[in-house]
Amino acid sequence: MKRTLSFGPSRGTALVVAGTGLVAGCYGLVRLAYGLFLPDVQASLDLGSAAAGHVSSGASLAYCLGALAGTTARTRARLLVVLALLTAALGCAGMAAAPGPAVFAVSAVLASVAAGAASPALVELVARNLDAAAAPRAQTVVNSGTGPGLVAAGLLALVVLPDWRTGVAVGGALTAAAAVAVLLLDRAPGARRHDGDAPAAGARWVRALAAPAAGSLLLGAASAVVWTFGRTRLQEAGVSSTASTWAWIALGLGGALTVATAGAVSRADPARAWLGCTLAAAVATAALGPAAAHLSVAVAACLVFGWGFVAATSALIAWTGVLAPERVAAGTSLLFVTLVLGQALGSSAAGEIASRAGLATTFVVMAAVGVVAAGLGWRPADASPDANPDVSPAARRRPRAPAPGASG
Repeated sequence: MKRTLSFGPSRGTALVVAGTGLVAGCYGLVRLAYGLFLPDVQASLDLGSAAAGHVSSGASLAYCLGALAGTTARTRARLLVVLALLTAALGCAGMAAAPGPAVFAVSAVLASVAAGAASPALVELVARNLDAAAAPRAQTVVNSGTGPGLVAAGLLALVVLPDWRTGVAVGGALTAAAAVAVLLLDRAPGARRHDGDAPAAGARWVRALAAPAAGSLLLGAASAVVWTFGRTRLQEAGVSSTASTWAWIALGLGGALTVATAGAVSRADPARAWLGCTLAAAVATAALGPAAAHLSVAVAACLVFGWGFVAATSALIAWTGVLAPERVAAGTSLLFVTLVLGQALGSSAAGEIASRAGLATTFVVMAAVGVVAAGLGWRPADASPDANPDVSPAARRRPRAPAPGASG
């Protein structure tokens, strides 16, 4: 009998806590912490803006490899968690010990595989360990781990900077510990999910995800400038190192707030939730361009961006649940691959634009890309999944799940 998610002690609750910790580690302490530590890394290893953007792009491509491996999550979820553990630990160890930019770059790329592998694995593990009624809320809680991870990374930075090497090493160790906890709390391997076992017909589920895939690609490109150069932009504008770190913590708090707003967002149509959340992130990105020198504006923009980005990634998975319910884990992998492919393109583009026009202009340009991404969620008021011929019959028969899962 499956255990349900509750506030009392249970194996299911513990798994959700550990899964949230794994997301917090893979994203907040490992992958996205690159931008947090970047100013100190650049000073230590003589890494220029263009090169820093290319390293971020390489890390994004590595994430995609992990997410592609995640398409096997239905049968190999535990193996994917092991992959996340090894790549995070080895990558962080390599970065912490890097004698120069080359070793640092290779290690940063390796570490980014962890997040791509962990996301679809956790979708599967949560689905098979919790009852159908509890799983959607649990997925949202796990997905929100990005926010607390960013907060933890920011607090860690306040303690250790400018010693970024210690920060990276601690982040890798905590991520590995969370992965071990997930493996210990998963019930017997081979257990089947309580839903989504019916095979999808042909490639119909892939076609059905065309709009969210295009949106995720553009959101990835637009968001890359914040994740890679956000703290650098604040310091360039005259904000102190400590204050810029607090702004990063605000970014994480915004992501964590998605738990509080999950009910309202999940009751909305996923496409419209995507539109609103992505538009919020785009406006916040634009504000970090010309207004970065005003600390109160910058902190508020980081808060809004963190909420908008994490909530948008949740909306992506809810959108998948409507359009391709037979392949939620595989659909999650597909959309997160396109999201991070967009980040790979966006990081390099932002680095090149910044080297020519400056970071302030770069933030405004990338915000415009975010507005286009948001627009892909617009549709007439009378539109519904039932009117879409690419939506599977199962999607038309099933009520929409109240919330998504995995990570952004």
